[in-house]
Amino acid sequence: MKVRAAVAVLTLSAFLGAAPVQLDSQYVLQRYAAAVARVVTPKVVVYSYTVSQVGPSNIEQRHRVYRSVYRSGIEMRDETLWVDGMALRRKIVRFSRREDRYAVARFAPRADSYQLLFLGTAKDGRHLDYVYEATPLSRASGAWIDRLTIDGMNFLPRAVRFRTSGTDVAGSATIEFGSFGKYWMPVLAAAQARVKDKPARELITWSDYRFPASLPPSTFQPPEPLVRPTLPPM
Repeated sequence: MKVRAAVAVLTLSAFLGAAPVQLDSQYVLQRYAAAVARVVTPKVVVYSYTVSQVGPSNIEQRHRVYRSVYRSGIEMRDETLWVDGMALRRKIVRFSRREDRYAVARFAPRADSYQLLFLGTAKDGRHLDYVYEATPLSRASGAWIDRLTIDGMNFLPRAVRFRTSGTDVAGSATIEFGSFGKYWMPVLAAAQARVKDKPARELITWSDYRFPASLPPSTFQPPEPLVRPTLPPM
C-alpha cells in the first residue's frame, strides 16, 4: 500500500503543478533495482557521436554507428564522417562484434557490489532526481563508481560518476543518460585525467538516435577488395 500511495501522491502533484514530492530514499533504491533489472536494450539502433580529446593525443571526430543484435550475435558498423572539422571525401568504415561499452546496464551500480548512501535531491524539470554516494564493497580494479544520480521518473541512472587510478593514469568521468522513446541511452560523457603526469580531457556526445525494425545484411558486410589488373608477361 505504501508503494501505491507514493506513486499516487507523485502523480497527483505533477498533475496539479505543485512542488514535486520527495520520495523515501530506500523506496527509490527499490524502484531503481527493479528498473535496472528490466531495462530494455534496443536490438537495432543507428546513432551519431562526436569525440573530442585533448592531451597526449588530440582527436576531433564525428561518427555514425549502425548496431544490431541478431541470433548470430552482435554486428556493428562504425563510420568516421569527419576529422578535425573536415568532412572526409571517403568515410572510414570499421566493422566489429563487441558489446556496447556505454549501455546503461554496464554503469548501474548494484547492491551486491556497492553501498549507496543518500545525499539529497536535484530538481529536474517538474520532478526530483535522487543523488547517492557509491562506495564499492571491494575494489579489485582501477575503476570504480563514486556517485549515482537516479532519475525520479523512471528510476534509471540519470548520471554516473566514476574514477580511475593506475600506474600512469588517474582521473574522473561522468556519463549521462536520457530517454529516447522506450530506450534509455547515453547522451554525454566527460572525462578529465592525468596521463603520465600530463593533463588530458575527453568529451563524447551522442545524438540522432533511430531504432529501425531491422537493417539490411549488407550494412555489416565489408566491401569486396578491388581487383588490381595485372600486366601479361613480356
